[in-house]
Amino acid sequence: MRNSICVLLACMAFGIMGCKDEPVPKPGAMLRLEYPEQNYSRLASDCPFAFDYNLLAEPEFQNGCNLVLDYKEMKGSIYVSYKPVEDNLKELLSDAQKLSYEHVVKADNILEQPFMNGQDRVFGMFYEVKGDAASQSQFYVTDSTNHFVTGSLYFYAKPNYDSILPAAVYLQQDVRRIVESIRWKSEKPQ
Repeated sequence: MRNSICVLLACMAFGIMGCKDEPVPKPGAMLRLEYPEQNYSRLASDCPFAFDYNLLAEPEFQNGCNLVLDYKEMKGSIYVSYKPVEDNLKELLSDAQKLSYEHVVKADNILEQPFMNGQDRVFGMFYEVKGDAASQSQFYVTDSTNHFVTGSLYFYAKPNYDSILPAAVYLQQDVRRIVESIRWKSEKPQ
């Protein structure tokens, strides 16, 4: 009798334990990143160009009219370089395009978006880079006779597209604003 009770209790214990659902890991929570609304100001400098920049960035000029727009809170920067056109437009265009396509090895896709503002003589290209590339956005603009400006967006971290996507989208809007708002101050660079 005693053995029957032990067997019955063991069967009940296995039956109760066998009715539990298999544990399933919870899906990872998505981090919700919110950035302040963009507030733009005109860049003040002695350089032969001007553009709107996000006040969240800290502009720092380096080597003449080259500058870095540093977004410390977002751990990213937009690097802007200026070169005068001196019968070298083809080389400048080739270098800018080559720089953008050096990321094709790591990029999933590179979207080219031409920009033309004939009234203010601003012509160029905006590159949106998707994937684990070092730079998520690049651009160049020129008046095709005197001025040539290039820019690149970089983050201070190893590229992981999923992690930096919210910040990349936010800063790509700032890069587009630079392209759309750039104006030349003089015909000849100083």
